[in-house]
Amino acid sequence: MSKSVSLLNLGIEPYQRAWDLQHRLVALRREGKVGDVFILLEHTPVLTIGRQGNESNILVSPAFLAEQGVEVYRVERGGDVTYHGPGQLVGYPILDLGGHHKDVRWYVRSLEEVLIRSLAEFGIEASRVEGSVGVWAGDKKIAAIGARIEHWITYHGFALNVAPNMKHWQLIVPCGIEGKDVVSMEQILGHAPDMQAVRQAVANHFGEVFGVELQEISLDDLGLAQFSPEQVTLVSQ
Repeated sequence: MSKSVSLLNLGIEPYQRAWDLQHRLVALRREGKVGDVFILLEHTPVLTIGRQGNESNILVSPAFLAEQGVEVYRVERGGDVTYHGPGQLVGYPILDLGGHHKDVRWYVRSLEEVLIRSLAEFGIEASRVEGSVGVWAGDKKIAAIGARIEHWITYHGFALNVAPNMKHWQLIVPCGIEGKDVVSMEQILGHAPDMQAVRQAVANHFGEVFGVELQEISLDDLGLAQFSPEQVTLVSQ
């Protein structure tokens, strides 16, 4: 019998609110008060810097970012600088790997496999690149992965470029990798795929790869309908 994972489909969320939600769910998962949860959402424009990331990979000033309405956060995930915004599908699995495999490499490779299979549904051939984390279409990165695992509970996750504002990548050195471009599904296909169809494909393949059954729920089902963001400090606004 497959394990059950709750699927939480959210809309376009400010980063701080979603970050706080992850922290709350991780704490509840550790306490055994909730089961595994897989969050799918989009973000308002934001740059995030991984715990060992270099702020010099942001190529514009804080004032310019503020004018553009782009926030910046330093967070506890792996990886360097990345961008999130509307039109990009972000996935945050809150999983206790004790019920799956206590293997970081397996977990990251599994997330990559979910994305590779999902892209194939839309006729996009994607792959891994040796020595790199994430998913590539040809020589361009189409999905980034930046995970965090504490006490074998996962959070943060992946970001798949469906049809975001690609000009925003000019603000950064993506993932700290010089000379490598990023690409979106829209650019490859010549049209923007339906976001709901992409969400469904990712959810389906997540279930297949992780060997789980997804059950869609709401924040209210988790007792978190009224959650509010914690006070956090932005790198810049």
